[in-house]
Amino acid sequence: MRVLITGGAGFLGSHLADKLVDRGDDVICLDNLFTGSKRNIAHLLNAPNFEFMRHDVIDPFKVEVDRIYNLACPASPIHYQYNAIKTIKTSVMGAINCLGLAKRVNARVFQASTSEIYGDPDLHPQPESYWGNVNPIGIRSCYDEGKRCAETLFFDYHRQNAVDIRIARIFNTHGPRMSPEDGRVVSNFIVQALKGEDLTIFGDGMQTRSFCYYSDLIEGFVRLMEQDRTIGPVNLGNPGEFTMLELAENVIKLTKTKAKIVFKHLPQDDPKQRKPDIEIAKSKLNWEPTVPLEEGLKETIAYFKELLEL
Repeated sequence: MRVLITGGAGFLGSHLADKLVDRGDDVICLDNLFTGSKRNIAHLLNAPNFEFMRHDVIDPFKVEVDRIYNLACPASPIHYQYNAIKTIKTSVMGAINCLGLAKRVNARVFQASTSEIYGDPDLHPQPESYWGNVNPIGIRSCYDEGKRCAETLFFDYHRQNAVDIRIARIFNTHGPRMSPEDGRVVSNFIVQALKGEDLTIFGDGMQTRSFCYYSDLIEGFVRLMEQDRTIGPVNLGNPGEFTMLELAENVIKLTKTKAKIVFKHLPQDDPKQRKPDIEIAKSKLNWEPTVPLEEGLKETIAYFKELLEL
């Protein structure tokens, strides 16, 4: 296969590139390096079936491919709130450019959507049939509504132009190649613990998240892309549910730090619960996560230790 990955130098995009290059696909990685890093793909640059293009997905591009994975978008609050207008343009214009390319070259196109389309849910766990509870004018809306609009575009291109689409809704994921400055809870806790700082919890620590290890998620991506039983959307995440307090205590134990936990005010529109219903992934993709949280945290901690040269 000839495969384009937008956002291919990012945390998840680079791991996807690894998997596809290893199986022999010709992979084009398109990234403007706003949140991605050449460090994530440095080991691939000399591979004969890998090519890097520094380009912004907002601007049109032309390549001849069989598969398109659209992963381009800042995905952490610090990064997507840095330039909210740019974030929503990345989601919307990026989707339009990927869909237009897929229509022209008759390629199958994958959208990396998000559990954030469910907003602060009043249904738990969240099935794909749930429409969500999203603030359209809040500080997180650039990301939440941008991803919701991208899903709309994917289905409209599918209905109107018969574009072959696949949509995954990604829940919290962790693992090596996360950015230490991205503001996500796993990387925040680990970096704070390794530096001997107190761990910061926003709110009372009782809000929950479900943490999937990157290798499980990437396997879900490929299974969704390569099957014909569903176009999605399909929830991909680990249904194991943990409070922020439990996560912090896990990180303190695994890093063997004497750090304390401090509490700060919960940001606007921060979801109180997040847990995927993965019945569709199990039945249609024969997929469910296999890596326990503690095992994934150990690998992620080892990565950050090396990155921070501790």
